[in-house]
Amino acid sequence: MSKPAPFRYAIEVAPGDIDFMGHVNNASYLSWVQDAVVDHWRSLAPAEAVARHLWVALKHEITYRRPTFLGDDVIATVLLEKFHGARAFYETVIRRGEEVLAEVKSSWCCVDAETLRPSRLAADIVKRFFPEGE
Repeated sequence: MSKPAPFRYAIEVAPGDIDFMGHVNNASYLSWVQDAVVDHWRSLAPAEAVARHLWVALKHEITYRRPTFLGDDVIATVLLEKFHGARAFYETVIRRGEEVLAEVKSSWCCVDAETLRPSRLAADIVKRFFPEGE
């Protein structure tokens, strides 16, 4: 299987993201990662798979490098590392220009939207995330 292409997700730093210290609250990073990963899924999966599957975060490991401020131009670069059963493993790097603000390792569980039970993805869907020859 080939390597997936990085997925870029623009982040808008909102006034509600700013904490009492004048920079983005740590909890906002989790929200940003969730939005970026789900957007990545929706951008590559067929509409029927998006309707049938939901993603639940199992674990986030965040390394904060620099503070983020209101007005910063922030991009999350999402890289899907692998699928294993009903789980997906991602690395997300949040940057302001070339400056790394945070690095996030996360694992997710795919669940059936109706039963809310773990659900493996079909091989043809997985292939969309790992294109051949790129």
